[in-house]
Amino acid sequence: MSLKTISIGMLLMAGATTASAEWSFNSGPNPNAFIQTGNMTLELQCDRIRFAPAGYEDSQDIVEKQGLSIRFLKNGTTEVGAFQVGAENAAVQIVDNYPVEVSFNSQQDYGFVLDQLAANASVNLSMIDQDVSYGIFDLKGSSAAIRSLRSACDSGASQGASYEAPEGIVYCGGGAIKRQIEYVILDNPEGEWDARVTVNGEPIRAMTAYSYFGNSEPPTGFFVALLGEDRSEFLIFSDGSENWLEYGDYRYDQCN
Repeated sequence: MSLKTISIGMLLMAGATTASAEWSFNSGPNPNAFIQTGNMTLELQCDRIRFAPAGYEDSQDIVEKQGLSIRFLKNGTTEVGAFQVGAENAAVQIVDNYPVEVSFNSQQDYGFVLDQLAANASVNLSMIDQDVSYGIFDLKGSSAAIRSLRSACDSGASQGASYEAPEGIVYCGGGAIKRQIEYVILDNPEGEWDARVTVNGEPIRAMTAYSYFGNSEPPTGFFVALLGEDRSEFLIFSDGSENWLEYGDYRYDQCN
């Protein structure tokens, strides 16, 4: 299970600094709730988190480990719960040259994280394999900011987001936060990356795998698996007049 309650105890906060600023909300075209200090930023979007730690080496470490422990504290030292981010429940990558982006596969998992961020006093973002912190953020004002974020995200989902016009087959669907996914297999591969997947307008390099299921019989309609550079996996299917894609726990049907 990626989601678990941790027994109350003391955390090792080696090298960590605590962000003391208050949370803010930005409605913008891409709504987000965030807290920013001189050297760290934590940003919450509709289905993902972006964390800019104090040093770039911390971003590299998180991506190399493909994991992050999100620990919720009711005060400076007492841990009341945690969510362990890993390849099985999220995509972890560096974006915009610096921040680490955690894109959750399940909106239920992300909902739990938002609930805990809104309810507790502080959050410790730490190494997945030991109690060493990348950064600790005060959660003062997070409840109101997250409430505004959820309202804006729900409104955007109900109205339907507008994305760049697609060039090929587009797949739509997902959970509470809808996704629009399209892919293309490249005529001129970039090394091992011979495909490109675009999720809500954001491109991901990927490699094709036509024998994804090994010696096992593939499911009916299976065409190809696209293995993203960020460790995401997209399974493409076509059966008669039906075209669909499976990503995480969701199915996305052709919508163009």
